[in-house]
Amino acid sequence: MMHDPAPFATRPDRSRGRLYPESESAFRTCFQRDRDRIIHSSAFRRLKHKTQVFVEHEGDYFRTRLTHSIEVAQVARTIAGALGLNQELTEAIALAHDLGHTPFGHTGEDALNELMEPHGGFDHNAQTVRIVTTLERHYAEWDGLNLSWETLEGIAKHNGPIEGDVPYALADYNVIHDLELTTHAGPEAQVAALADDIAYSNHDIHDGLRASLFTMEELTELPILRDCFREVDMRYPGLAPDRRQHEALRRFFGSLVEDVINTSRNNLGQLNPKCVEDIRMAGKPMVQFSPSHWEKLKQIRAFLFQRMYRAPSVVEMRHKVTAVIHDLFPLYMARPELLPSAWQAGLADNRDDQAIARLVADYISGMTDRFALQQHDKLMVQGR
Repeated sequence: MMHDPAPFATRPDRSRGRLYPESESAFRTCFQRDRDRIIHSSAFRRLKHKTQVFVEHEGDYFRTRLTHSIEVAQVARTIAGALGLNQELTEAIALAHDLGHTPFGHTGEDALNELMEPHGGFDHNAQTVRIVTTLERHYAEWDGLNLSWETLEGIAKHNGPIEGDVPYALADYNVIHDLELTTHAGPEAQVAALADDIAYSNHDIHDGLRASLFTMEELTELPILRDCFREVDMRYPGLAPDRRQHEALRRFFGSLVEDVINTSRNNLGQLNPKCVEDIRMAGKPMVQFSPSHWEKLKQIRAFLFQRMYRAPSVVEMRHKVTAVIHDLFPLYMARPELLPSAWQAGLADNRDDQAIARLVADYISGMTDRFALQQHDKLMVQGR
């Protein structure tokens, strides 16, 4: 059930605006426009062929970064609607949250961060900000998508305040457009962060089962899931295994969503915020799992870590794709002329090692799984 906007929801008519002022749309709010620009971006389309857990070519049924992002947005809209928040802003942040991911998921990010250590490191959240503010170059009057301040803040801070060393990809932009990095993000970004946790906790179980990394019987021994399977078995005795699995996992999915909604409502009730700034300044996130659900979910994640993320077949692929990144990066560093001509233009005025490294990191991080493998085959295996 949808609710009237809460007093602490982010209102489009009170947006802090865009870095480059634009006239408003006659029929879309600023946050709807942000969402639409994200969907139409090149980086969003490339998520179709980027790893979630399994490398893109390993199977047609496994999640990719694109299907993951869509699932996150669906969960986020549901929670935002139940809490009376702005659904369009929530959806925009959810759809954009993984734009900065490298090929090969967190394995690719780890490899690129190691290679970039002498040049400021690599962080996919900061890279997302870099993509939507600089690297998407389609508009006549600016680089990037010229998103609203609230959307950019949510992308940058959805996982919490950023203190200490700020990744260069975020620090560079923050100098010209202050995103107030040391406070918590608005409630819509907090919803997007929890929706991410819910979506991958659910779909990684689906994908792990499909990959035969564990069995339904093992899942029935885990907290939360145990009760979900028991409820299905009581209501539908003798149900076919695939339907039993689906019914249990959709109950698991629902229990996570309901727990976040109920816990967050309680948190907000205790804080009694009068505006969105009250949530930013609360000193802790308002959108949370209950402590009991969070402890149970951590046990499920520990199971997934051991049985899925560190499964021998997954680890073997991690080694292979890490080698791909470790081969491509120094090659492009030594021979930047191998980059497409449009990318080489970025080195016209500055060809020191740091400038080259950051350009190469931009280029490699934007690759899809298949393109990275193709380039590796072309440049390293076949020789050039």
